[in-house]
Amino acid sequence: MEPECDRLIVEGLNKNYADMDEYPVTTELQNRCVNIIARLFNAPVGAGETAVGVGTVGSSEAIMLAGLAFKRRWQNRRKAEGKPHDKPNIVTGANVQVCWEKFARYFEVELKEVKLSEGCYVMDPEKAVEMVDENTICVAAILGSTLTGEFEDVKRLNDLLAAKNKRTRWDTPIHVDAASGGFIAPFLYPELEWDFRLPLVKSINVSGHKYGLVYPGVGWVVWRNKEDLLDELIFHINYLGADQPTFTLNFSKGSSQIIAQYYQFLRLGFEGYKNVMENCVESAKTLREGLQRTGRFDIISKEEGVPLVAFMFRGTTDGSLAFKLSATLRRFGWIVPAYTMPANLEHMTVLRVVVREDFGRPLAERFLSHVRMALSEMDLAAKGPVPKMRLTIELGPARSADEEAAVRVVKREAVSGHRSVSLVTGKTKGVC
Repeated sequence: MEPECDRLIVEGLNKNYADMDEYPVTTELQNRCVNIIARLFNAPVGAGETAVGVGTVGSSEAIMLAGLAFKRRWQNRRKAEGKPHDKPNIVTGANVQVCWEKFARYFEVELKEVKLSEGCYVMDPEKAVEMVDENTICVAAILGSTLTGEFEDVKRLNDLLAAKNKRTRWDTPIHVDAASGGFIAPFLYPELEWDFRLPLVKSINVSGHKYGLVYPGVGWVVWRNKEDLLDELIFHINYLGADQPTFTLNFSKGSSQIIAQYYQFLRLGFEGYKNVMENCVESAKTLREGLQRTGRFDIISKEEGVPLVAFMFRGTTDGSLAFKLSATLRRFGWIVPAYTMPANLEHMTVLRVVVREDFGRPLAERFLSHVRMALSEMDLAAKGPVPKMRLTIELGPARSADEEAAVRVVKREAVSGHRSVSLVTGKTKGVC
């Protein structure tokens, strides 16, 4: 971040975000950020209204809070109907980030995952809706899959789920995990419908420390309206001063990241964020084209989505190649993750390069150069060790009776004895 923001972060280290009475400006900055993000996501908020949301420690806490809101709302509805409320579930794709598995395990919610398939590396909306039942508290869609950066089709999911809700009267909602894509789609794909323009989308989380361009770790979660965040989940405390409502898993934490996020919103504005994202996309395009020119890789990520390139070795199921390339690139200073895909696609081993703001064309070209060098090293290693050679020098006969010096004959033989090479050079006598 810029030096000015670095100084603001240092100045905010001693300010407790949770103490709203002692540091009311921090609370005000958080509320302004929430309103900016909610309007960026097309929340139905009037000009004089305040959006509903909160700053969190990354998207992990944001997802926990959103999941709890869905669970409690589902439980209350089931209780009112006199039905069992002890077996909630969430429907997601198998490509979800591990924080969803954490939520399911920690808060006793079954995670029903839609399996991926060859050529489809995100959740299939039709299969997801088929898995929805009366115990489903929400369907979680990913705007920017961790595996490939692809945006899931939230619009299609909304339409299919609305039709099922009409038939069953279940009223199953949608949460959008926009940890990566939330600060990309509004600037690059404004016509893409994935946010609060879709009626079943009730909450969205986004990471400020990804493409929100802030240091780790800050996240955000916003709700469609106040009715989607139950009052019973909000705590009111007064032992720090005035009445303070709070809905977080963490309590005390520094104010620095909130201040930094607000700084970035003011400093860059809409056009600034748009320019940054466009530059990232151009760098990703340079990477994609360079990797394709090697003729060694298949690109499985799509151009529309998070600016990253996910690729795998072409024409082989030998996953060790990807891990070898990752290890070789690490020696050049690059940390490129290699990983196997989820269930049904375990035979696929993928490498992924995520393009950040500071990854411009010069770095992209350098990375491609190192990829080519790494591939050359791997190819040489695959041919086996270079045979050891024996070098001998023998004294040969003089070329003529008048010639006193002998001609040096050099023999170079592979230790294995497969071949020998003789070379006549110079006039020096000796043996080595």
